[in-house]
Amino acid sequence: MRIVACLNGDRRPGSHPALPVSLDQMVQDAHSAVEAGATDLHVHPRGPGGAESLDPQVVGSLMERLRDDGPQVPVSLTTALSAESDPVRRYDLVQRWASPVLPDSVTVNLHEAGSVDLVHLLHDRRVDVEAGLWTVDAARILVATGIPVSAVLIEPTQVQVGDARRNADTIVALLDRAEDRRPRMLHGADATAWPLLEAALAAGMDVRIGLEDTLRLPDGEEAQDNADLVARAAEMASANAA
Repeated sequence: MRIVACLNGDRRPGSHPALPVSLDQMVQDAHSAVEAGATDLHVHPRGPGGAESLDPQVVGSLMERLRDDGPQVPVSLTTALSAESDPVRRYDLVQRWASPVLPDSVTVNLHEAGSVDLVHLLHDRRVDVEAGLWTVDAARILVATGIPVSAVLIEPTQVQVGDARRNADTIVALLDRAEDRRPRMLHGADATAWPLLEAALAAGMDVRIGLEDTLRLPDGEEAQDNADLVARAAEMASANAA
């Protein structure tokens, strides 16, 4: 089972005292998260001003630092439209990401415009894709198109835990009917982060946690940093496996 540390997401700089934004902060945080039990990393690259960016120079600098100075674990990057709102420009930026510092994988949200073309581009470049399924319609796109993705990321966005679980269950049922056997991960955000992590563990799915998904521990106390969140998730995973 994978425990992915999602270090920063689209949170604004300063939204948490330990949110990693600079290259040094992300590398240091990556080490701490892996030491706490993370098996993989998921990062949203940040430009000089701290905003999300898919610019090839920004992505290249981040991946060079993580390859040279970071922990030797798989690295996933985002391609969300929050990082580049124009699907055409996003495609062009990703197309210009340079070898040999490509990420191990990326997430592509299938409800976003241009997602299917982006998946094919990344597949041609031999970058694994994790299909982000926010909705049942996104799951239908995955099943209907047969696009080449290596894993499925089920990420309901409903605020209430019950609503999020029902959405996730509907997506899972659709994938089961389609006999989709690719690895699955389930996660929530903020109030749903820990309940859905528990549901993922119970279902034998991969999990992720980090300041992208929540700023708080299961008891509601503010987390010190990503390592604090990962350590708690690792404890829960160990207890679930016992």
